[in-house]
Amino acid sequence: MKIGLFFGSFNPVHNGHLIIANYIKETTDLDKVWLVVSPQNPFKEKHTLLNEYGRLHLIKLAIDDNTNLRASDIEFKLPKPSYTIDTLTHLREKHPTYEFSLIMGGDNLASLHKWKNYELILKNHDIYVYKRNSMDQNPFPDKASIHFLDVPLLDISATFIRENIQKGHSMQYFLPDKVWEYVRDYNLYK
Repeated sequence: MKIGLFFGSFNPVHNGHLIIANYIKETTDLDKVWLVVSPQNPFKEKHTLLNEYGRLHLIKLAIDDNTNLRASDIEFKLPKPSYTIDTLTHLREKHPTYEFSLIMGGDNLASLHKWKNYELILKNHDIYVYKRNSMDQNPFPDKASIHFLDVPLLDISATFIRENIQKGHSMQYFLPDKVWEYVRDYNLYK
């Protein structure tokens, strides 16, 4: 089985994330896409994050009964901060018959050379890249494992959503219905 790993803080998960995950699953050879909640991205500050279990719960609400997508807490059990190569190694040990690929934006590909053991990632895993603005240059042109995709993107971010919730604005159509209801009912991100 070929699994696409879409890593993120998902703080909160929004419709843009789901469009990317579902579109890539539907238009590539991936069998499933796992949305992997990163408890602590080494490039982000932790104090701005909702609890990782809360973010995982929001993803489960968001994907509902879509069996092509899965919420993953695999990084909760690993040392923090989370490094992708360590997660991939752990997943290969746990699921030796699965083939794991990465899903990332062009901006992340541009900084991949800063990641721990990025050479091993490039050597052993396919990477599906959705283009973001001008960040669509391939810094690794000799790597056939990198696949650029024209994915329809929404120009929204979790930061934008959090800031607007703090201002008291409704984010109803930016978030999946069940996610918005939960965020609103439990006063999250205020």
